[in-house]
Amino acid sequence: MSFSDSRDTRTKDPLRRRRHLRIAGRGRRIAPRGIYVLPNLLTSGGLFCGVFSIAQTMDGFYFTAALAVLAAMFFDGMDGRVARITQTTSRFGIEFDSLCDLVSFGVAPSLLIYRWALVPWGVFGWLATALFVCCAAVRLARFNLLVGKTDSNYFVGLPVPAASAALASIVLIYNYLGHFGLPDKQIALLLVTYALAVLMVSTVPYPSFKHLDLHKRQPLWILVVAVVILQLFVARYDVFLFTGAMTYVASGPAVWAWHRLRGHPIELFREEEDDDDEVDPPEVDRPRTAARG
Repeated sequence: MSFSDSRDTRTKDPLRRRRHLRIAGRGRRIAPRGIYVLPNLLTSGGLFCGVFSIAQTMDGFYFTAALAVLAAMFFDGMDGRVARITQTTSRFGIEFDSLCDLVSFGVAPSLLIYRWALVPWGVFGWLATALFVCCAAVRLARFNLLVGKTDSNYFVGLPVPAASAALASIVLIYNYLGHFGLPDKQIALLLVTYALAVLMVSTVPYPSFKHLDLHKRQPLWILVVAVVILQLFVARYDVFLFTGAMTYVASGPAVWAWHRLRGHPIELFREEEDDDDEVDPPEVDRPRTAARG
């Protein structure tokens, strides 16, 4: 057998082909890396809720679709916290979470609000829906780029899950007020959709609550407050979710305006060293040496 035949046989062998692809750099083999199952499983649960919400919207069950969007928020809040507690954060988890969030909190709620309230507005209705999805995608991409570069106490712009919760809670409170079916042509719903889209891509600070270490020892009053909140949720979950979502949406501009009036704006971005101020050392003629193999 000639050298060329031997090389062709080696290349066609799938096992050897995979081994060949794992060779990189200075002849070192790249060790195969797996993924963390638990946090990504919770992320997948949120994606399933988003797809279920889309299916319910297409079938005309808007109340159930809104509940599915809110259920996706539970999984979205749990996956990140579980990853931090178990120290299983990874780059794959960040990217996978963003893709799932775009479906669950971008496409699902925008389709819900369009089919439920924005169809009578014609082109302005679907433009508001498209803007909401685009701004959600931009917000998620910006979040991934700014990981570790911003103040962990605040989010830069309205988080995408909070914007989707605001739209879903509107459907719930409409049902609570005794209205059924589709709402009348209301310009308020159209303006709210546009406003939420703009807030997502803005630089308005929103509290992140990342430093709430509930798995550690806390004062007794925190338990009492948690029990009261749980009772309110069980008593009237629709009113509770609507009030909580709208309060959080309004908290960002309120905090921003308060700090502006006091003359102490919140510094969201960490200071980085300016590379332009650094002066490169002068080049010095050095004797040429043979390149090392």
